[in-house]
Amino acid sequence: MRPFVFFNLFLSNPNLDTVANVISQYFKRIFDDYQVLVMINPQDFSGIELIVHPDGKIEKTAIEGDEEIFEDLKADKFQACSALEFQLLLAKA
Repeated sequence: MRPFVFFNLFLSNPNLDTVANVISQYFKRIFDDYQVLVMINPQDFSGIELIVHPDGKIEKTAIEGDEEIFEDLKADKFQACSALEFQLLLAKA
């Protein structure tokens, strides 16, 4: 199937509930000797936190937030990062 045909099929009958459910937001903060990456689902404020240690060890923790989580991340000096970076590290965890 050619790419533009697939794209047109998607547009003609999109499942917007599914599309909305998969959009997460990603954040990162680099500390002196480790880094923390966070993925947040903006619908229910759940997510995953990854802590990357200098030796390469990656800790994965499920997190539950509230509607103020984005303000908290900003106050803690987290910056937006790419989904690809997060997903590559998650695959190693």
